[in-house]
Amino acid sequence: MDKVVAQLKATAAKFNLPMGDRKTTYNSRLAQEVGLWAETKGKGHGFHTAAFKAYFVDGQNLAEKGVLLALVRSVDLDPGEGEVIIDQRKFKEAVDSDWELSREKEITAVPTFFMGSDRLVGAQTHEVLEKLVIKYGGRKSSQNEEKF
Repeated sequence: MDKVVAQLKATAAKFNLPMGDRKTTYNSRLAQEVGLWAETKGKGHGFHTAAFKAYFVDGQNLAEKGVLLALVRSVDLDPGEGEVIIDQRKFKEAVDSDWELSREKEITAVPTFFMGSDRLVGAQTHEVLEKLVIKYGGRKSSQNEEKF
């Protein structure tokens, strides 16, 4: 576990991402389900960012309902609706479908980026992603556009 955490910290530092001293790995399945719900409400980015911080920086257990509901509140989603989403597992099938697609595409790490016949695995710099997009007909971003 120490080796994995050290690798994660090195990658996080490379991208200026915060990373705490995690000693335990928790099941994030419910967080994935809540995250998909948050996406349907236009709050996916905020939820995923809050979940990242809770898990990787603060070491919180994303399998705990209370932790998830605190994250729901932190991004201004209705905690009552969030509780129903969790208790009734309303996004279970959607996450199952995502996992099945991952198996079909042989995705073993996140993030994984696909474009054309190329596959990039792991965190990538803006420049690497931009080169891939340009290779397939995209345009170079201007200085005024937000970067990843």
